[in-house]
Amino acid sequence: MDPTPAEITRAATVLRDGGLVALPTETVYGLGADARNPEAIERLYAAKGRPGDHPVIVHLAGEAELGEWAADVPPQALAAAARWWPGPLTIVLRRAPGVLDAVTGGRETVALRVPDQQATLEVLRLVGGGIAAPSANPFGAVSPTTADHVRAALGARVDFILDGGPCGVGVESTILDLSDPARPMLLREGAVTAAELEAELGAAVTRDRGPARAPGMLAAHYAPRARVELAADESDLAARALR
Repeated sequence: MDPTPAEITRAATVLRDGGLVALPTETVYGLGADARNPEAIERLYAAKGRPGDHPVIVHLAGEAELGEWAADVPPQALAAAARWWPGPLTIVLRRAPGVLDAVTGGRETVALRVPDQQATLEVLRLVGGGIAAPSANPFGAVSPTTADHVRAALGARVDFILDGGPCGVGVESTILDLSDPARPMLLREGAVTAAELEAELGAAVTRDRGPARAPGMLAAHYAPRARVELAADESDLAARALR
């Protein structure tokens, strides 16, 4: 399902006016707010019931916007962005001056991503700045992969839902911390694996096992209330269904 130009324009208008918009991405649906609008970010946290010390991912229209959000962009970050953006990789870097504390959870780092979803990229271009967009669900709940999931989970707490159909990947982005480029750290493994990161960076990637310090690091974050199996493809899925 492709959103219409009118729907894309409406999403951008709502965001510019300080509203909350559910946006499709290739990973999961995000609950978007203007990342430079403190009142909009406050509404975002309230809608999700999210603690204020949990950072959110800022979604960008392209790699060229990195310098607006990061104080320093090391070569490793540029290499990772060139390889996976647009795509399911979030890069954590030292924050630039002016980035809202509410976006970073009070940390000196900021999480950045360029989503691989054309309608949402167009919204980002129309808004003309970063969109803070954690998953579009109540804090601690399973992340939504369809617009219907968002409607059921958030209801009237979201001002507009941009329905882009089911998400293609269906799990959250991998989060790579390059705020210390000499020590790349995997904060969350998603669609991009640790092995792929190490191959691209040419260096070992440490797995963070400390307290949650990036989006989606709660132990219960991927804990649906039903048995879950991961199928490699449609043939594998069909075979599993016959067991």
